[in-house]
Order: sequence, then C-alpha cells, then structure tokens
Amino acid sequence: MDILGKEWNQDTVLLADGAWGTELLKLGLVQGDPPEIWNTEHPDKIKSIAQSYLEAGSVFILTNTFGGSRIRMERHGLADRAFELNRKGAQLTAEIVQDRAIAVGDIGPTGKMLIMGEVTEQQMYDSFSEQASALKEGGASWILIETMSDVNEMGIAVRASVKTTGLPVIASMTYDPTPGGPRTMMGHTPEECVKRAEQEGASVIGANCGTGIENYIPAAREIRQLTKLPVWIKANAGIPELVNSKAVYRMTPDEYASYIPELLKIGVNVIGGCCGTTPEFIKKMKPVIDGFNMRGK
Repeated sequence: MDILGKEWNQDTVLLADGAWGTELLKLGLVQGDPPEIWNTEHPDKIKSIAQSYLEAGSVFILTNTFGGSRIRMERHGLADRAFELNRKGAQLTAEIVQDRAIAVGDIGPTGKMLIMGEVTEQQMYDSFSEQASALKEGGASWILIETMSDVNEMGIAVRASVKTTGLPVIASMTYDPTPGGPRTMMGHTPEECVKRAEQEGASVIGANCGTGIENYIPAAREIRQLTKLPVWIKANAGIPELVNSKAVYRMTPDEYASYIPELLKIGVNVIGGCCGTTPEFIKKMKPVIDGFNMRGK
C-alpha cells in the first residue's frame, strides 16, 4: 500500500490521530448536535483540530464526518446535505495535511439496526456509497469504517467503500472485554469480524473506542493472530467517569503512552487514540513509536 508516495513497509509503525468528538466539545459543540454541520459553519475550528494532530506527528488524520451518513443525518433533518457535508469535511482535512499526512475519510455506524428491520441492507449500502464517494471527491485518500458493533453493517460499509472509491479501506470494530474474550456489543468475536473484513476487501483491520487502551491489548493480540493485514488500534483514554452528566477521561498522556510498547511487541501497525485522547497524547506516543521504527538502524 502506498503511504505518502512510498510503498509502506509494514515493519514501520505509523501514528494515527486522536479523538475528534471530545475535541469538538471543547471548542463549543453542543452535545447531541451534529458535528458535521461545523464543516460549513465553523471550518476554521475543524481545520484547527486537523492542524493540531499534524503538528503532533500523526500520519493518518481523520475527517469530521463520523456521523455523516444520509441515514444518520436524517435525525437532524440534514439527509439532503449528506454529500455536501462529507465532501466539505474531507476538503478541510485535505487542505491541512496536503502531502504531509493522509486524509482519512471517517465513516461511523448509521445508528440503525439491521437485525430489528430498522433499515435494509440496500439502504445501508446506498448510504455508505454516497458518503464514501463524497469523501473521495473532497480529497480523502483512505476510508475508515470505525466504531462498528455489527459485523454485517461493517461488511456492507467496507464493500460499499471499496467498490465506490477504489481507495484503501480500514475496518475497525469496537470490542468490550468479556470473560470469554473481546466481543462487540452485538456479540461478534474478532474472528468473525476479521474474516468478514477480509472478504469484503479491507486493507487494514483493527479496533477502536468503547474501552480503555489497557483492555485493547488482548483484542490487539487476537486480531494480530487472525490476519496478515496491517492492524489498527485506537483506544479510549481509559474508562470515562460521569461528572455533571459529562464523560470525563482521567488517563494522562503518559499513562496512555505506557501501553504502546506492548502494542508494538504484539505487532500492531497503526496506533492512535479515540475518545478522551488529545494532541498531547499523540506527542507522547510519537517518540516511543519513532524509537521502535529506528531499531536496528
């Protein structure tokens, strides 16, 4: 796979970015409002987040489009603006990263359940296709399918993105620690998810969100054993506490970075952060990853 004009030697571990949602809340986004509307209403704030991660050393930097599918935007009365808001979100990140990092088009779950008949597979496919197409048109050079708990929704999203864009696609599930090992909220195992992601054409497979980095060590180990593809891990900054109805993440950047050597030992290829992580977390992770990449040189 091509990374910034060069073939990616997977012995080189790459640094992803950190959270977007919690960073947007710091900048004034109201909980429950669609972040994607800020792509047109507050583009400078969106670009400031991308810039902060670029300066911290991230190679993969997301777009502000996690909830941008037409299906998810319906709840805000913005379905007809889905293409526009996704394209703009990709443009904002692409303008910042240029040829210094990779603009990754971010696609999250629709919020609808296939198993309950709330949406059809075709409706999901069409929605994800539209979103992926808009992200590519806006300048994204990779697509990320993330925070998925339903293996079928993930599979549809990966297939739609691969077929619509031809870009490399990352498939990332959210796992919870259970006595029987990592499982998604829908009960899917890493084995089920990895198999489906590979079948649908994913280029990178991994996990994000849901739990703290300490709980993603066993998940990462299992995913690494199940696939030869690069592995992607973006965990939360520990388990949040609810303070005045707001999620507060207590883990420090140094504490988060202390888990990186174990992920490197396992063979994870891309490491970043999810909810509660900041550019400071990325800055603390960078020397650890740089040191690993310099081994033997």
